[in-house]
Amino acid sequence: MNEKWELLRTRIEELSKKNVCLAFSGGVDSGLLMKLFVDAGAKIQAVMFDTRLHPRADIEGARQLAAECGVPFTLLAVDESTEPSVYQNLPDRCYHCKKKMFSELKRWAAGRGMDQIVEGTNAEDLLAYRPGIRALGELSILSPLAECGLDKAEIRKMAAAVGLSVAEKPSSPCLATRLPYGTPLEPELLHRLEAGEAWFRRQGFRQVRLRYHDPILRIEVESDELEQLFALRKEIVEELKRLDFLYITADLEGFRSGSMDLKQNGKSIE
Repeated sequence: MNEKWELLRTRIEELSKKNVCLAFSGGVDSGLLMKLFVDAGAKIQAVMFDTRLHPRADIEGARQLAAECGVPFTLLAVDESTEPSVYQNLPDRCYHCKKKMFSELKRWAAGRGMDQIVEGTNAEDLLAYRPGIRALGELSILSPLAECGLDKAEIRKMAAAVGLSVAEKPSSPCLATRLPYGTPLEPELLHRLEAGEAWFRRQGFRQVRLRYHDPILRIEVESDELEQLFALRKEIVEELKRLDFLYITADLEGFRSGSMDLKQNGKSIE
């Protein structure tokens, strides 16, 4: 752990010699990078993608975290739905989506004199089914956490050590991960899924995914919160029916990151 920590700090110091454009989600991965770049004295700009597929609830938290670190924050609007393979939700959707977003970011950064873009992929992500990582490589996007071999648990430990407020923040992947491949990414459906998940969080659930297998909605919460889920059965049914979901089920295996992608080479996608 200490060896990786020193390796990461050295890498951050090297990158800090040039202006840094950080693709920022407001989560623990990119949040740790932001904090370390600030500590290294880097001139850094945090840019968050504003897209149809990213949860809107994440924006304000990201803005606040950037303010905590004293880093300029920009929302970059990208309409990834113009890519047919993204809207159609094909198995390589993530590749085309990342290619679109980071190509736009490269143009934005180049126009402001920033020739290096950094993002928060970690070593654990390299073991999952993430076709978007190929797009990052093609565009020469830098991923220091993955380069230094850091997994999620190590990143959370480091984030807590430097006092980062999002050290234990749950992951918040794009809304497309709620649907099976081949199900079109209809904005109205994504909005209903996002609204449903927000309701669960207001009830105190730490982690939730609403996975939609038309016409069945499958609820995933942490295994130790299943009892709470069943205790709120009537309220849950009422809320999800209000959101126009017809059949409502609970996944007895509990929350699993990337459960929609179990058939993709035995790897997960989130």
